[in-house]
Amino acid sequence: MLEKIDLSKTIEIDEYKKNYKILKAKLGELQRKAWELKIPVILVFEGWHISGMAEDINRFILSLDPRGYDFHTLTRPCYEELLKPFIARFWTRVPVRGKSAIFDRSWYSRAMIECLGEEISEEKLQKYLEEINYFERQLADDKYLIIKIFLHISEKEHKERFKSLKKYDIPIFDEYEDEEKQDLDFIHKYNEYLPFIENILEKTDMPYAPWTIVEANDRNFATLKIMMTVIHAIEASIEQTTRIPAEQTLKYLDMEISEVSQFNNSILEKIDLSKKMDADEYKKSKKLCQQKLADLQYELFEKKRPLIVIFEGWDAAGKGGNIYRLVENLNPRLYRVVPVGSPNDIEKAHHYLWRFCESIPKAGHITIFDRSWYGRVLVERVEGFCSEEEWKRAYREINEFEETLTQAGAIVVKFWLHIDKETQLERFNSRQLDPEKKWKITAEDWRNRDKWKDYETAADEMLRKTSTINAQWIIVESNDKRYSRIKVLKSATEALEKNLKN
Repeated sequence: MLEKIDLSKTIEIDEYKKNYKILKAKLGELQRKAWELKIPVILVFEGWHISGMAEDINRFILSLDPRGYDFHTLTRPCYEELLKPFIARFWTRVPVRGKSAIFDRSWYSRAMIECLGEEISEEKLQKYLEEINYFERQLADDKYLIIKIFLHISEKEHKERFKSLKKYDIPIFDEYEDEEKQDLDFIHKYNEYLPFIENILEKTDMPYAPWTIVEANDRNFATLKIMMTVIHAIEASIEQTTRIPAEQTLKYLDMEISEVSQFNNSILEKIDLSKKMDADEYKKSKKLCQQKLADLQYELFEKKRPLIVIFEGWDAAGKGGNIYRLVENLNPRLYRVVPVGSPNDIEKAHHYLWRFCESIPKAGHITIFDRSWYGRVLVERVEGFCSEEEWKRAYREINEFEETLTQAGAIVVKFWLHIDKETQLERFNSRQLDPEKKWKITAEDWRNRDKWKDYETAADEMLRKTSTINAQWIIVESNDKRYSRIKVLKSATEALEKNLKN
């Protein structure tokens, strides 16, 4: 692949200056147009050391309004980042719609560094590449423009530039920690790393996020090719954005037409909501479960396993009461409860998964979500806050997102708290009459109740399509609050015991 690239391409200095001036003006114009159309752009720069990356990036960004882009140099992650799943580190750097994010090195360099040692960890690398492909496709599906550039120079040019820098005592590794010098020693291991890099480029060269190989032996030629590549990509994105889209085929269901009939049989309609627990059994079970959970919390911390607990369910199903009992005996330094409401303007300007990544727990910690990313296929679907294509696509995106979490060692426990319509009405009326609980009931709750059947249909489909081997849904019969709380406590402790054995 890379060996077949013609690295002899050059351009005369006068021709370079003339074209650079034209392309610079064009890039500035397109940046402003992309901002107006709210097109988010992610530009990734990768390449060999001493390939001229810093100089080429600087020439490129001189064309842009600095208010319209964020520049990221991805070096060694800090301690906090190392405690997070691999791909979660990069979600937080995704730009808002209309802005650009320029990456001087990216998730690709991090994957390479973390998979290089005395021996290349092929299994770990494949896992990272799979996560990267998920990440980039999810962004591309959400109308992010992803441009990936690899600066390629020959081994001979590499050595000559290294000698020149060494002669003038110019530092090469300023951006890297000492322990990474050996891991990323492209200067002395060019031929050893060549097939490794080719493998990465081939497995991540996708139609939605293709690689452009830039012949960088001649720096002026490389600069112009980078600029033209970005110009063509933004122009194509603008054209696609401004034309009226034809009706799109919904290709995200991942099922045969014959499977559709199974949704006529509701999962939730079959749940036995008559289950109850008396007060004495409840007190005894609660005490035992909470003590066991407190012990498991410290084991979780010692083994550096993050725990993610998700609560979804009907309004007034008891999410708050269950969460209270779940954390009642836990160490507050090691857990966090995240209530999820409507997204704000900044969150709406990102991919919908973006706002949850900051809350993903560090290794050994617990995050409890009071509602979660499943809002995309529940309230956003029912209320029309996203398109049909977007919520149908979300089933696969959510499964992939949770897969990246579990592959990184996270334990994911998901609860759907289920009650019937009559019980919900009783609790709504009770809250309305209780001065201390009246704040819990809103006009939105009553409005949602009028769409009970729509929400039931959405919940059924969600439970079917997002209950996976490593992140299964637990349906909790919640007409009786005592029974509900003990089932949640027992299920959480059982999930921890099972996973901490591994």
